[in-house]
Amino acid sequence: MAVVDIEVSGLDATTIDAFVHDCRASEVRRVPGVRSLTPLLDYLRSQGLLVTEALPSTPVEELVADYRAWLVVDRGLAAPTVLRYENMARRFLNERAGQDGDRFVEDLAGAHVVAFLLRESARVSVGAAKGRVAELRSLLRFLYLKGLTPTALASAVPPVAGWHDTGVPSGPTVTDVQAMIDGCDRTVGGGIRDFAILMLVARMGLRSAEVARLELGDIDWRAGEIGVRGKARRRDRLPVPSDVGEALAAYMAQARPPTTVRQVFLALKAPTRAIRPDLVSDVTRRACERAGLPRAGAHRLRHALATEMLRRGATLVEVSQVLRHRDLATTAIYAKVDLATLRCVAQPWPGAAL
Repeated sequence: MAVVDIEVSGLDATTIDAFVHDCRASEVRRVPGVRSLTPLLDYLRSQGLLVTEALPSTPVEELVADYRAWLVVDRGLAAPTVLRYENMARRFLNERAGQDGDRFVEDLAGAHVVAFLLRESARVSVGAAKGRVAELRSLLRFLYLKGLTPTALASAVPPVAGWHDTGVPSGPTVTDVQAMIDGCDRTVGGGIRDFAILMLVARMGLRSAEVARLELGDIDWRAGEIGVRGKARRRDRLPVPSDVGEALAAYMAQARPPTTVRQVFLALKAPTRAIRPDLVSDVTRRACERAGLPRAGAHRLRHALATEMLRRGATLVEVSQVLRHRDLATTAIYAKVDLATLRCVAQPWPGAAL
């Protein structure tokens, strides 16, 4: 804006498109997308500095906005999931609009769906391709429920070839986890915070998002419990081990800055704000590096906790309750690491006596 002498009030869709095009022509490594500027534009508009509508309202954007509202209100999905589904829907619908024009939804057929999914599968991993299937089925289900497509095309989305439970859950050993925890420098605020985060993940098996969502009101100090905001708006109350409670109390008393933000864990750098879920895995990876271990995300600590519980004699049902799995089949994969029990049920090898 300074280079081409544009005032704030002069921002519009044409100016933004020209900015993005100029970035690409200048071979900028990370070119911002048009929608990445939306938060800035919304702020300028809220301050009365931007009057014009910066982003054009197209049929695709209007449909995506309705889809987003359906995901939030009717499906109750978390914000990161909504964003992922929304991005895929925008990419698919823009491609259809470029081919069929105004009838990009009315003329939608199963062949178009399959062709799009095949192109996506060719450039992403098997796990990501499975995610594309779920995202595409959700969009097609929405279009059918709203009466925009005459046929329920969700059934036309082919599944991705892949087999469940083919691997063995891996994670650091108990000794490794303790080394990661002990490596936190609890003489500084960042180390005190990271220590409390690691304790919640390693001792209680909380997911990254659950740690990031934890609020001050979720901690019941008298009862020694915390309320966990899990998947699909599920709420659970878990007892807090004494060492985890001490780590939380130390962070609250020594390292957490005074603020009106209700989330427990805050970013170290200004502005004062709640941490993002991916920071929990960043904390875990840094702890691995300090302990001289291979880098691992926070979810690996859940695996380590489940494995150690089985080794100490806990049942799969008890492991499922601690990890808060909705389906016991999800926990069944940990039966592979319960070697002591497996030895009791394994049949002798036919050639063992020879």
